[in-house]
Order: sequence, then C-alpha cells, then structure tokens
Amino acid sequence: MAKKGLPPIIYILGAILFALGLNSLLRSRPSGFDIISTSDRGGGDRDALILLGDTFSGYSTFRDGEFNATLDESGLKLSYRDVFDQGERAAMLNRGEADLLVTTLDRFLQHQPGGRIVALIDRTIGADAVVLNTPAYPQLKSLDDLANLGGTPEIAYAADTPSEYLARVLDVQFAGFELSRFQVRGTVDASEAWALLRDPSQAIAVAVLWEPFVTQAQREGHTVVLSSEDTPNTIVDVLVASDRAIERDPEAIATLLTDYYRHIDSNTQNNARLRAQIQTDGGLTDDEAGLVLDGIDFFTSVETERWMQDGTLDRRLQATGAILALAGELDSPPESPTALYTNSFIRDAVANTDTLIALVEADNPQLAAALRGQPIEQSAPEPDAAAVRQEVQAAEPIGNLNIRGEVKFSTGSAQLTGDSLTTLDRLAAEIREFNADTVAVRVIGHTSRTGAAQFNQTLSQKRAQSVVNYLQSKGVDRKIIAEGKGYSEPLPNVAPTDIRNQRTEVRLVRLDS
Repeated sequence: MAKKGLPPIIYILGAILFALGLNSLLRSRPSGFDIISTSDRGGGDRDALILLGDTFSGYSTFRDGEFNATLDESGLKLSYRDVFDQGERAAMLNRGEADLLVTTLDRFLQHQPGGRIVALIDRTIGADAVVLNTPAYPQLKSLDDLANLGGTPEIAYAADTPSEYLARVLDVQFAGFELSRFQVRGTVDASEAWALLRDPSQAIAVAVLWEPFVTQAQREGHTVVLSSEDTPNTIVDVLVASDRAIERDPEAIATLLTDYYRHIDSNTQNNARLRAQIQTDGGLTDDEAGLVLDGIDFFTSVETERWMQDGTLDRRLQATGAILALAGELDSPPESPTALYTNSFIRDAVANTDTLIALVEADNPQLAAALRGQPIEQSAPEPDAAAVRQEVQAAEPIGNLNIRGEVKFSTGSAQLTGDSLTTLDRLAAEIREFNADTVAVRVIGHTSRTGAAQFNQTLSQKRAQSVVNYLQSKGVDRKIIAEGKGYSEPLPNVAPTDIRNQRTEVRLVRLDS
C-alpha cells in the first residue's frame, strides 16, 4: 500500500532507488497530519512523541540524527530520553509522561507498563553472554563446575537488564547453577561487571556481560559458557506504545514505524551505515561496533508481522513468562498474550517492504529473503553418525539441564513410564529453545551397581537411546547422542547400590560454530 497522498508510481520509483541504496532520495515524504498538541495529550510541556529507553546500541536508530531528520520531513518529532531504571520507565508511561518505551519481553512482562507492543526491534544473537572467571578459577569450564566452588561464589551483572534475565534462565534451566547460592553484585552496566571480573582483588566467579566486553573476556582467557547466540530468541527487544498514545496518536505511531522500518530495510543489503551509526552512538572503535552489530539481529517489518500473526510472539511471551514464574518474578505466564500486542501500526511499513521484495526478488533472492527475515537455507550433506558422535563427545560442556520431574523406566527395561513422557515433553520444549548450530545434546544413562557390569552397561545405553528417540519425536532436530555409563559413575557420597544412581542426565555442549 502506498502512503496516503503519494501516487503509486512515485512510490514504486522510490522503492527502486531505495533498493539501489539511494535511500536519501526517498526523504520527500508527506506531512499531512499534525502532531497532537500538548493540551490534547494530557499535560506536560511537550510537542513531540516521547520515547523512553537506554543506551543499548540496538536502540541507536531512535537517537540517530539522520533518522530524526527523516521524521521531521514526515511532520513528526521524536524525543528520546534515557531512563535506565526499567521500573521508572514503565511508571512514567503509566503516568502519561511518555508515549512509548523500548524494552525487552521479560521486562515488559515483569513491569507491566500500560500499553501494548507495536513493533519488534531486535533479538540478541551473541551480544549477551555468561562468562566464567577461568583465569582466577582454572577448574571453571562449565556451569556444573560451579558446584565445586567452596563458600559463597559471587556473580556480577547489570540489574534489571537482559543480563539479569539471562541469569534467571540459567537458574531455571541448569542443574548446576543456583542463583540463590551466589552473592549478587549488581552493577549499573556491563562495563562495571567486566571491571569486577578482571579485578584480582574481587572474588567474582561469574559475570553476565554484553559486547564488546564478551569478546574482550574471551581474549583474556575467560570461558563464555552460554551466550544469546545459543538462545537466539531469549532476549527480544520491543517497542511499546501507551494506551493513551494508541488512542490519541495512532497516525503518529504508524508514521514512526514506517520510517523506522524503512531505515532498517536500507541497512539490510549493506550495513556499513548502521555500523557507523552504532560506532558514533556508543563512542566505540570500528572493531567494537562490528562486534556489537554481529550480536544483534534486527527485525524487518515483514518478520515482525509474521511473528505477530503465526503465533511466534505468543509463544515467546508465554515462554518468557514461564521462566519468570519459575524464578519467582511473576505469578504466572500471560493467559492471553495476543492482547499484549497489535500489528495495526506496521501495515504501511509491511506494504513498503513487500514492494521492495517484489522488485529485488528475481535479481537478488538472498536480499529478498533477508528482508523477509528468512535467510536462504544452505543445503548440507547428511552428517556421518560416527563423526557426529565423536564431535559431540569432544565438545566443551555447557551444563546439565534441570530435569523437573521424573525420567523412569520399567524394571530391567528401557521402556519409559507414563509420567516420564510428561517430563520429556517439557524438556523437549526447553531444548528447542537453543540454537541447533551451536548447541548439541548428550543424553547419559546411569544405573546402580546391581547385577553384572555388562548388563548394566547395555541397559543404560538402551535407556539413554529411548530418551533420545522420544526427544527426537518431539521435534528436537539437532545433534544428539545417547551414552550409557552403566554403574561406573555413582553420585558423590551415595552408595553404588543406591537406587538414586539410576538416573538420566541431559547435558548441553557447545559446538564449534
């Protein structure tokens, strides 16, 4: 759909120029609506849409001078205000002191601002990571190794940010990571957490960082045990419009999103301008800006609409709510996630991108796929089973998943019991959250020391394989292997014949990506 007042042939010409990278020629945009006056907007000395956020690089477009010049030509003014405290950000929106805010799905659910999600901004795909202090504690190579630390270990992260949520995810999903066991050192941002991790006078065992500090930590010998690349849909940033703005400023919101997604589309083919924008915005070096950009995946308007229409956003809201509920941060997951968002403000943006896709599809199918948010899949040969087993067994461990429920078998058999299926259904859903390109699974069966060694070895292998088969039947389509240990690895401080040794471990490992 062409913009109101713009002849279709002019828009098509503009889209062609846009596809050629001449986005500056598309700045002549209609300005046929007026921003609602201060008195009409319910108080406050303001004549612009007020957007609350923080200094995250993924939000840099809203602070960019060139983007705001485009908004000016559309008759729209945007005032971006840095409010680091997420609770205060939500409170200001509720008090009518702002029209929009940017936040993550977890903070949106936790602080419950009075508004709805109107756009998806980005998801982090490596920009955030959990880092172990291996230089200070050489035995720390996986989350399970944390159990061997004496005393009260310390963890540092920026509170009320995706870093805190990532720590909550670990607490819920991994058996070896118990956040309640740590002394939490809350920081203002990741730079402070990184400084604490490097300080030999401190006793920081774990830090949750974001780029460029993640790469700096790796270079200094710290272990990145889990990153948002491994859980690419865990941290999703969204734009929220207040109920007041939705009612009174609908055309302004729609125009903001049309210009925003056009800006994003212009960087899809060549992100040099976006990289320069992030570099200037954050005062970073070119290399640091590249690291940040590599860790962020920006949504296009078409991908945003697809998430809102095919149930993906519903599932993300429910999964995020479930983590917060299990962590004690939320009473329960949202009952009606569809009521928390609307796609009514991105329709013009989607129409613009669809027109661009149609123009470039024949000559540049990869660009068309990227604009849809669906990169072209590269066919790969079927992996050799023996090679996969060797690769997964040699991979560095991340940690054992927390199995909430029982995985049991009939006596002397590899037949799963009924209650076990419910447990494995939940476990399969959790495993599917991880990136199949970077995370593989080892299912390890153990028995107690009762009977012949060979019988127990064979039984443990068959039981592990039964779990693998069931997980695969539930959509766990990744590198996954079964291993039987028999009774060779009893639990610490447990008699070898104790029935507690009859257990199944599900261990995630990191693949070389």
